[in-house]
Amino acid sequence: MINILIVEDEIPAQLTLKKLIERCCPNSQIVTTLSSVKSTINYLEENPDSVDVIFMDVELSDGICFEIFERVNISAHVIITTAYDNYALKAFKINSVDYLLKPIGEEDLRRAWGRCLERLESRTSPEIERLMEMMSSVNKPQTKEFKKRFTVKAGEKIVIIPTEDIAYCYSEDKSTYSVSKNGTRRLLDYSLDTIQEMLNPRIFFRISRSYIVSINAIENISKHLGTRLKLQLRPHTDDEVIVSRSRTSDFMEWLDNN
Repeated sequence: MINILIVEDEIPAQLTLKKLIERCCPNSQIVTTLSSVKSTINYLEENPDSVDVIFMDVELSDGICFEIFERVNISAHVIITTAYDNYALKAFKINSVDYLLKPIGEEDLRRAWGRCLERLESRTSPEIERLMEMMSSVNKPQTKEFKKRFTVKAGEKIVIIPTEDIAYCYSEDKSTYSVSKNGTRRLLDYSLDTIQEMLNPRIFFRISRSYIVSINAIENISKHLGTRLKLQLRPHTDDEVIVSRSRTSDFMEWLDNN
């Protein structure tokens, strides 16, 4: 039996990955699920040989997963899972088996699992050619169909939410919500990372870990604490909606290009 550790800080993403593993990774069992850099370091220090494969998200609740590798010697095979392709080079440096972009498809997971089994059997590291193949697959342009609608449960009813009606999505207390142009709030079954990959990036932008906004929902923009930006959205929200400092430049470029 192959022991698996999941390191992922968003509950919907944890549940989705668990279901995928059950379908795509035979002869395996999930030992535990962790959500932070600190808890993962503690677990691996106390249980150094307890897992064979780690599915690891990059951005965790208290930092970036690569901090773990600076503190702990990890012998397990690591599959990086993330919504962003800009961590690919770091993933290769820590000798990861594969680098899966969210939302993860069954075919991608089966492929990554096959590589894990090869490495478990041979106990070898991937060759340089394999790393180059991984890099090119991450950077290769792909045509992609974006989600046109979400379906959600509302009591005994199923409600259809066209993406064109969504003003913004946000996460709160490990749950994700959409807010429509008319102000209706609905609980979604996806993590914000997954929703980001589903929505058309020409219309929607991830301004922070907590918010994805439609360009049509931005009422005005003001400066906030130096180089940061504060958004007034429509419909209004009681939260302060701030563009993360690290995303301000990309946000301004997105505005200019749309």
